Amino acid sequence: MGAPSEPSPERIAAARAAGRDLVRPTPLLSAATVDAAVGRRVVLKAENLQRTGAFKLRGAVAKLAALGEGARRGVVAGSAGNHALALACAARAAGVHCDVFMPADAPVSKVDAARRYGATVHLDAPTLGDAVEAAEALAGSEGLAFVHPFDDLDVVAGQATVGLELLEAVDDLAAVVVPLGGGGLLAGIGAAVKRARPEVRVVGVQAAACAAFPESLAAGRAVECTAVPTIADGIAVKRPGRLTLPLVERFADSVEVVTDDEIAEAMVLLLEESKVVVEGAGAVAVAAVLAGRVAVAAPGTIAAVLSGGNVDATVLAAVVRHHETLVGRSLVLVGRMADRPGELARLLTVLAQFGVNVVDVSHVREGIDLGVRETAVQIVVETRDPADAARLDEWARDHGFAIQVVDHARAWRADQRSEEA
Repeated sequence: MGAPSEPSPERIAAARAAGRDLVRPTPLLSAATVDAAVGRRVVLKAENLQRTGAFKLRGAVAKLAALGEGARRGVVAGSAGNHALALACAARAAGVHCDVFMPADAPVSKVDAARRYGATVHLDAPTLGDAVEAAEALAGSEGLAFVHPFDDLDVVAGQATVGLELLEAVDDLAAVVVPLGGGGLLAGIGAAVKRARPEVRVVGVQAAACAAFPESLAAGRAVECTAVPTIADGIAVKRPGRLTLPLVERFADSVEVVTDDEIAEAMVLLLEESKVVVEGAGAVAVAAVLAGRVAVAAPGTIAAVLSGGNVDATVLAAVVRHHETLVGRSLVLVGRMADRPGELARLLTVLAQFGVNVVDVSHVREGIDLGVRETAVQIVVETRDPADAARLDEWARDHGFAIQVVDHARAWRADQRSEEA
């Protein structure tokens, strides 16, 4: 790939100075479950608590400072969300106009936040790539300064300040685990950390649904991946940058991938245990640690970067519901019963006596094999003990109801056919 350009110590120092009034040094948090999973101390670098809710502000501020008078006519960017918020915030602080192009399906919370920061938001682009192209076109036609979300040395230098803070705060730093989308955050952290302490392991983490770096690194060139929708939309970049790919090759000791289910579980753990809200992209580092994909032989502390916290409430609610079902706190019951007055009330009383909370009840009378005077029911319940799933079937049968937890619905239907035969 050739010798990469990288942010010099002077450029990184300038980026840090530029952000002194706007960029917050973010705290280090802990999570006992994560520590237990790897048998050592793990600290969480809470960039989700950064102003604008993500690390991106560091790079945006650094770029505006480097542009100087070149930004006076205005700045423009294409972004899935966090870069848009960061540039809008930095532009408002610098007193310059900001246009951002976002995909049509960008999270509503990020669109609204960009507007609150004073940006003019364009939502005509179907994809992130189209949004970036539209931003570049406007910059060319209007003489605006285009600010790339990751493929820019000043932006990378801004992100490197995360690495500086880790070096200053963690004396025994053994590894840094970094969310990896376009590569700007890893390139910056890697440049800062490896220059000071080359023995520290740097691990990048991508969402399996959109992971361009493993194939690109293997091929020695940027390879565009086939992406599918992912909960980690903030790092869903289909093609590595011209600048960042060689930097990631140089500074990353490994690049790992995690599934959306693993990301969702990490989000819930961080919410329940550390009391912090992170978006999917912000949880991938913790997901990789929990999944055992971060191998670190040397003793010391592992730092996992929580890169952002801008998640829609509807997405967060869906993640929590998914987790509740996965661990057995939320169960779906299916069964059949006589279609006569009072029968449902009797069933609900039986469930109340067992100790579960009924969340939803629906009748199903069409599309399945039922007797003329029968109805099927689907009931969603909450339970305090996941072991209830194994006991609830027997309890219902003892009280005269053929009800099964939905995981066993196929077997239940087979049993019913056998009994009828």
